[in-house]
Amino acid sequence: MTVGDGTVGDEMAGSREDPHRQSRAARELPVLLHSMSLFREFFETIFAGREIATVVEVGVESGQVSSVYADLGAAVYCVEPAPSDDLRTFLEADPRLALVEGRSPDVLGELPVADLYVLDGDHNYAVVRAEVDWIMANAPGAVVVLHDVLWPCGRRDFYYQPSPLPPAEIHPATDDGPTVWHDEVTPAGFVGDGVFTCAAHAGGERNGVLTAVEDALAENDGDGWQLEIVPAVFGFGVLMKADSPGAPEIFDALRPYTTSKLLAAMENNRLALYTRVLQLQYESAARTDESEQLTDTITTQQREIERLRTELAQANAEIVGRRNEAQALRDELARALAPPSDEGQEVGAALSQLGRAINARIRKSPG
Repeated sequence: MTVGDGTVGDEMAGSREDPHRQSRAARELPVLLHSMSLFREFFETIFAGREIATVVEVGVESGQVSSVYADLGAAVYCVEPAPSDDLRTFLEADPRLALVEGRSPDVLGELPVADLYVLDGDHNYAVVRAEVDWIMANAPGAVVVLHDVLWPCGRRDFYYQPSPLPPAEIHPATDDGPTVWHDEVTPAGFVGDGVFTCAAHAGGERNGVLTAVEDALAENDGDGWQLEIVPAVFGFGVLMKADSPGAPEIFDALRPYTTSKLLAAMENNRLALYTRVLQLQYESAARTDESEQLTDTITTQQREIERLRTELAQANAEIVGRRNEAQALRDELARALAPPSDEGQEVGAALSQLGRAINARIRKSPG
């Protein structure tokens, strides 16, 4: 009897001889899955459904995802406004990958029209709307893949810092972040730690990645654009015209994922667990800060107590000295005020008697 046919489930199951295969794979993953590289099989589906010769990737991460598109046979333009030295080095080492420095709304028109646009840059209405509007107008036959179309960016703007957007395009923002445990932002939520801020309130008009795509679709209603979302890893959106090459086949292949209630439930559970971890980390850091402050307070108080003890010892020593001086003065005063001794009284009586005798003799002497 055999079990399975070499599927992912069989790989996870391990064997009687290797029962820890799945746990090893699990602990090699980051606590938060977020990379577009996780969607490789979806990109393979897109590449299989139609010819993809050119890819424009907005938001490049480390360059590893860029290599996925190149491995599938495309020339890749990697749009990044502020590439790190490590990213430059990685891209320069691969001739299939071309670095394009600049903001996506500014440089899309300078690049060849692509077959696939992957949008994973600044996650806010203004930037995404500008990107999608340009693609719809200038590359109507392209496939557009958008990351982060669900929570937390779907209905809430996020702004990389410093933001190049004009103030009119930025909602009132905060350094706090959202959590799935309540509707308000919190310092214990999904925060940017200086890398990004987010809109203080979710929803409403011109707010969030998905809202930008919906508004672009509404403005181009009748042109046949269709959006499907895979509810996993913050939302994987596929936007293309329903009659464009390969569209029916691609959407059909993605349908088991885009309609999966199981995937949606697992994504919601993942977000709940992760934001709970963020809350626990925040509370732990707060308790650590409180503990450090308490330790500093105790140390300061101990030093103050030691200082007071030293002063008390000095005061006690001074009091003892003053008491000794006072006792000496009391003794001296007592001696000065003490009545005459018996010997002194006898001498006085003898002198007194001698005086009387002298006086008597003087009186008896002849005139």
